[in-house]
Amino acid sequence: MTLQEQFGQIDIYLFDQILRGNISPGMTVLDAGCGGGRNLHYLLREGYEAFGVDVDADAVTAVRNMASELAPRLSAENFQAASLEAMPFPDDFADVVICHSVLHFARDEAQLKAMVQSLWRVLRPGGMLFCRLASTIGAVEGMAFQHVTGRRFRMSHGPEWLLVDEPLLMELTHALGGELIDPLKTTVVQGQRCMTTWVLKKKETPGAKGRTFVSSGMPGRRA
Repeated sequence: MTLQEQFGQIDIYLFDQILRGNISPGMTVLDAGCGGGRNLHYLLREGYEAFGVDVDADAVTAVRNMASELAPRLSAENFQAASLEAMPFPDDFADVVICHSVLHFARDEAQLKAMVQSLWRVLRPGGMLFCRLASTIGAVEGMAFQHVTGRRFRMSHGPEWLLVDEPLLMELTHALGGELIDPLKTTVVQGQRCMTTWVLKKKETPGAKGRTFVSSGMPGRRA
């Protein structure tokens, strides 16, 4: 088996969480905005209890087809067509929620906050929220995106995206009552965009046994 056959096109920053043991067998993982399943391929192959949601029904069909080959024990109903704000999953559902390259498609800050709140709702206490989204963090003069209005920018490839910054991400972290597992990490793609990785732990309820996450640049924590 080649590495590509095993891991598919998994995001390298999500792969880092797997290597550190923050995503491990036995966990329930929900990919919110799963698209065609690039970040589900490995999880399905390795027997995770995987779920996915996407607004694109065709993408969900593709994920169901992939799951039928890699994890035939899973129900097709694990993968649903729905918006992030209306995910058909109960509260405190998943050990890990992944939201990769989705949040910057929010119309405005209000929708962004609604999307984040929904992600948080389905995450179990002690669980991990992994988000990767476009931002202005690290942007320098001459980058090929132009301000339109508010937090909206026209990107070099044409569409308008909503770009967050560090104060907003820290405001959201505080409002959720979460704690950073890693410091914010941003990759600047040559002159085109800045992509930030935002990884949070949902604090345990009082008296509950906490899950340990391996941090990068921060001490390990236990709730």
